[in-house]
Amino acid sequence: MWHNLTSDQELLRDTTARFLGDQVPLSLMRKDLRNDPAGFDPAYWQSGAELGWTMLLVGEDDGGGSVSGRGAVDLALIAYEFGKHAAPGPLVDCNVVAAALSGQGGELQQAVLGEVISGASIATSAMGAAPWQRPGEATVTIRRDGDDVVIDGSVRPVESAKQAGYLLVTGMSEGGMTQVLVPTGAPGIEIKALKGMDVTRRFGSVTFNGVRAPASALLGEYGRAGEQVSRQIQNAAVILSAESVGAMDAAFDMTLDWAFGRYTFGRALASYQALKHRFADMKSWLEASHAISDAAAEAVADQTDLAAETASAAKSYIGVQGPELAQEGVQLHGGIGVTYEHDLHFFLRRVTLNSLLYGTPAEHRRLIAQIRMAQENAA
Repeated sequence: MWHNLTSDQELLRDTTARFLGDQVPLSLMRKDLRNDPAGFDPAYWQSGAELGWTMLLVGEDDGGGSVSGRGAVDLALIAYEFGKHAAPGPLVDCNVVAAALSGQGGELQQAVLGEVISGASIATSAMGAAPWQRPGEATVTIRRDGDDVVIDGSVRPVESAKQAGYLLVTGMSEGGMTQVLVPTGAPGIEIKALKGMDVTRRFGSVTFNGVRAPASALLGEYGRAGEQVSRQIQNAAVILSAESVGAMDAAFDMTLDWAFGRYTFGRALASYQALKHRFADMKSWLEASHAISDAAAEAVADQTDLAAETASAAKSYIGVQGPELAQEGVQLHGGIGVTYEHDLHFFLRRVTLNSLLYGTPAEHRRLIAQIRMAQENAA
């Protein structure tokens, strides 16, 4: 990340980097954690929460706080290290849900927020409706039934669905989107584990069969959650973009070291003109990704008028160039780059999956178009 950091931010970033390097090295994830149901030790996640991973987007009145007063920027520093170490854990979803719960006055909402901040429980987002969707594309509906709301539909993939204690469900209702907080053990919820491409993270498929929740479990107003969902997507875009930039940095450095250390016909691979051009392309993608990721974090932290547009621009650009850079790294490594024993695949898997979570690059470009059209119509 290229932010101008304070000493407190540097301490937060460096402490996280050391912790991840000690607790979840790639050698551990390659063997010991590969078949672990959660992908990590619960003690690891709680220790991370104590370092501040889950509180940076939460207001101080709710037990949170950031080191710089710009929570999205501070969290982007953590996310960058997560990407650089291909670290496990539901960093994105726990922070998205924690930020959504901050400022909510309900008893359930405050109790869940406390558990998420402390790392005692995992809460994840089941987004069955999103602002970039066309009419009829929502996969979850939420309707009123007396004093309750009823949830039907399915969502996939949902990060750490099998390990989560709570789901923040987003569905379409009459009038617009609605969000409800429900425990994963509620009657009518079925969760199946999915086999994902990223071996460091776990995902599941969640089905809702007439799941009932009291109106007190709503976040925001019934049918009017569009604006709060937009803010959650902005937060997710910032975290995922920063994560991917960290993974891109790791993949690029690894490939560069390989090219300077590997000799063929008496010359280092890096000395060949054709490969220099490819490295120049990769470096230009990397620098642009750093810049737009930082811009998105700052715009979202300050909630500028361009926050939504900048976050989607970062998500769509890095969502394309991240996998492209990592694929180039694999190709430049030759045969060794496609082996499981080599570290490079961790970063290719990370950026590829990140490009699909919380909206694909195409969906975020569609969202940018919608924002621009709304601006022109309002002018």
